[in-house]
Amino acid sequence: MNLRKATVVALVAALAALLSACGGTAGGASGDQTVTVYTADGLEDWYNARFAEFKQQTGITVQAVTAGSAEVVSRVGKEKANTQADVLVTLPPFVQQAAKEGLLATSAPKGVDQVPAAQKDPQGRYYAMMNNYLSFIYNPQQANPAPKTWNDLLDPKYKGKLQYSTPGEAGDGTAVLLQAQHVFGDQGALDYLGRLQANNVGPSSSTGKLQPKVAKGEVLVANGDLQMNLAEIDKSGGFSVFFPADAQGKRSTFALPYFAGLVNNAPHADNARKLLDFLFSPETQAKASDAYGIPARTDVKPQGPKAEKITAAMSGVDVWNPDWNAVLGRLDADLAAYRKATGQ
Repeated sequence: MNLRKATVVALVAALAALLSACGGTAGGASGDQTVTVYTADGLEDWYNARFAEFKQQTGITVQAVTAGSAEVVSRVGKEKANTQADVLVTLPPFVQQAAKEGLLATSAPKGVDQVPAAQKDPQGRYYAMMNNYLSFIYNPQQANPAPKTWNDLLDPKYKGKLQYSTPGEAGDGTAVLLQAQHVFGDQGALDYLGRLQANNVGPSSSTGKLQPKVAKGEVLVANGDLQMNLAEIDKSGGFSVFFPADAQGKRSTFALPYFAGLVNNAPHADNARKLLDFLFSPETQAKASDAYGIPARTDVKPQGPKAEKITAAMSGVDVWNPDWNAVLGRLDADLAAYRKATGQ
């Protein structure tokens, strides 16, 4: 009797071990306690702190792959037959492109009911995680007087000293094209950017790589986004933020959120859902201002000195809202026209 009982216990234990080895845990294959995030650049320091908190809470290690907004989407697409990423974080319109190409799965992170309808996919494939705005930066020591208008950027003194990330490759670069269209109209934007090409250093797939170049004086003016720029100024300084004014003196910009979504056929889908729940939790959202970001959840209000700096930087700047699906629908044509106008 005792021998039979011992045999049954041994068989149950062996079966449990077998099930665990076959992926019976929440992490995915072999109970792998990891999750991989492909993300647009700009949040590296914030991620380090948040992912450490996530691991402490869950035991799950986050592996982050950082690149330009279009590049991370392209990589997910190339790996479609052998998916490596679990979570995608990128800027518009590239998150809309990822959804259109079937690269994102539906998900319902806790708390996304507090994200405005205009900042999330009706089908639940992506949600604004942190709000941000297009901006520009300049070197205050060498760009003197400071540039204030779009017309100032055409000054020959910026020849070989101005650079912006490439539309179609970087989210912030695509934002430059959209902002130019907003200010000058469609054909006016092409005419302006064609003239600006005389000063442009050349293509750049990553906006984040332009910050140290401006700080060192290698270039004097570049594009950026407010969150990334203020965070870098806080850390090492070397440049200042501005929003170019139009011919009437009006300064404007638009929201450029970091969107997050679950990758289709994610190898660690359960871990990915836990990470998304964490990123949209009120506790994590409240820490968006640590990176000079703005919480996407409307029930979480930014507070503290960094939030005040965001408010100060945006003072007097008009905010408009693109129709991102319309932007995506005409993006290929706009990029082809842009390349023709600039020779890039």
